[in-house]
Amino acid sequence: MQKKPKLTFWQIWNLSFGFLGVQIGYSLQNSNTSSIFESLGADLSHLSYFWLAAPVAGLVIQPIVGLFSDGTWTRLGRRIPFILGGAIISAVALALMPNAPILLAFAPLLMGALILLFMDLSFNVTMQPFRALVADMLDDSQKTKGYVVQTFLINLGAVVGAVLPLILTHCGVSDEVIPGQVPQHIAWSYYIGGAILLATVLVTVFRTKEYPPEEFARYNNQPVEAEDEHKPSFVELLRNVPKVMLQLGVVQFFSWAALFLMWTYLKPAITGVVVSHETGELLSAGQTQTWVGVLNGIYPIPACIAALFIDKIAARWGNKLVYAVCLLCGALGFLGLCVTTDQYAQMIPMVGIGVAWAGILAMPYAILSRAVDARRMGVYMGIFNFTITIPQIVIGLTGGMIVEHLFGSSPMSMLALAGVFMLLAAVSVAFVREKREEVEA
Repeated sequence: MQKKPKLTFWQIWNLSFGFLGVQIGYSLQNSNTSSIFESLGADLSHLSYFWLAAPVAGLVIQPIVGLFSDGTWTRLGRRIPFILGGAIISAVALALMPNAPILLAFAPLLMGALILLFMDLSFNVTMQPFRALVADMLDDSQKTKGYVVQTFLINLGAVVGAVLPLILTHCGVSDEVIPGQVPQHIAWSYYIGGAILLATVLVTVFRTKEYPPEEFARYNNQPVEAEDEHKPSFVELLRNVPKVMLQLGVVQFFSWAALFLMWTYLKPAITGVVVSHETGELLSAGQTQTWVGVLNGIYPIPACIAALFIDKIAARWGNKLVYAVCLLCGALGFLGLCVTTDQYAQMIPMVGIGVAWAGILAMPYAILSRAVDARRMGVYMGIFNFTITIPQIVIGLTGGMIVEHLFGSSPMSMLALAGVFMLLAAVSVAFVREKREEVEA
């Protein structure tokens, strides 16, 4: 079998550079969705229902995009057309979101929910092919490095998206919270984020040349599929998923359930609890929302740093050990959030969560990509997304009942539950059986 050519660092960088912009948009959504919907009149016990838009969109869209992109060969490539189309729609959705109260004045909450669903659908169309693109273009020895670079860019985007409202506030844009309106610093963050998303994706589009069908088949020791050749149905593909995907699915369930709890309940959990380090007084509603953005911008920073070393550490100690240790750090981080009230002290637990985030974004894909038929990489990456979306849907449907009836409407208890879930994820890594390959250090 002819091996794929080794790509330079900057070629690997360009493969995932568009993900930087996508993650800026996604980070803006994660940091501000709860606040936006609260300003539009949503109740605390209903917040998790609005957050269902993202996992439902991923559950439906990612396998479809993967299935179609596996069989798409155009002048632009196999994955690039979907990345470009999704990016354009995502930028439009980001521009629409702050205008939900204007677009449907009599029911802004409904319009906000519809735009959120539209945004999540387009994000998923854009994101899904990036995972498969790395696997398509890189030899097995470079795949861990490819996903680690992708993880670095994702986290860099998360930092930018999280602190963008804070930067705009310091530049004089108002952060005043007015009922029924999206604060100006959030609105302008969405506009700027959409522009950056489109610009970064265009770099990937114009700087990446995918392998043509014949060359791709040669690199994977497989024949070129004929037009009339039988292609397995989606049900057949589901029946034949690699066993390692199911094993990783258990880890993913607990990991993403924990993250979903944080994204949904972090803001309500620290509201009325976190105090200013300088004055010792409780932060105001506007200050709390800005601080949530800062916290959401902090955990990607250690994730970026961890991403610089994960591939080398994994080459020495193995993917599984690195993965488990990362998740354990996350469990300690979530539990630490529950016992800190000082504004700056809350940064420390976010470091542990950031290390877990780095592992979650890189290690399962590095393990899975070596066990999947290259011709079906897109659809299997889409199916693997079930392990991300299903736990979020489960928590989204039950979170309101849990926080109201089990925890007495205490959102902080949901962060403690997130810590327990992340600990279970770390333990579950022990049951994953990965295919061992030579990894480029």
